[in-house]
Amino acid sequence: MNALTGFMNNDNPNKPLVLSFHGTTGTGKNLASQLIVKNIYKKGMDSRFVHYFNSVVHFPYRRQVETYKTQLQHWIRGNVTNCAHSMFIFADMDKMHPGLIDCIKPFMVHRQKLDGVSYRKAIFIFLSNAGGEILTQTTLDFWKAGKDRQEIKLKDVETALSSSVFNNHNSGLWHSSLIESSLVDFFIPFLPLEHWHVVQCIMDEMEARGLQPDPYKAFEMADEIVHYFPQDEGVFSVPGCKTIASRLRNFM
Repeated sequence: MNALTGFMNNDNPNKPLVLSFHGTTGTGKNLASQLIVKNIYKKGMDSRFVHYFNSVVHFPYRRQVETYKTQLQHWIRGNVTNCAHSMFIFADMDKMHPGLIDCIKPFMVHRQKLDGVSYRKAIFIFLSNAGGEILTQTTLDFWKAGKDRQEIKLKDVETALSSSVFNNHNSGLWHSSLIESSLVDFFIPFLPLEHWHVVQCIMDEMEARGLQPDPYKAFEMADEIVHYFPQDEGVFSVPGCKTIASRLRNFM
């Protein structure tokens, strides 16, 4: 929130804002990006100034990486020309071909303009499962030490997270020049969800379906439709809130 608020209130930022969201599936990365969009753009995800790329859908073939680079640069240049406050969201970064995302580096460095266009007011958000194992282990270590999940601070995970992502061969940020050049402003961890988070997800889904949210029913469902780890204690949700919508239909 501080990063976004500070950036949006700055009429003359030095560079685009670059955020990288990391965590296992179902922990809220997509939801967080949608909330950001909703609070910045009047039409939310339907805004023509918000551009969403899915690595699997938009960049499927390794042999066409060089073509994708050219297309992506052209797309970003054209859209920032039309709107300086354009936002670009890249989902499934852990499935992106390594080296592809480095093509956007020229738009992220500290400079006034590139070929007459300023990119300093744009926002780039990366969504990735890479680094999830580090976050899971850190969360478990805190729990085993008798500490609450809420006690984990960004400084406890950020360095290990960025290093893990940089050295992950299966990540689109593997040995990325964006990380080497410190162009990613924040690596944001999305930690494993606890039982009470799942209850909240279920109540949200109830409301979305026009039902009266029932905390007692949601608590019961959270035990029935979601698996937890460690196996004996059952503290953290294995799928996060990813399967809530589909399983809730069957349960009800």
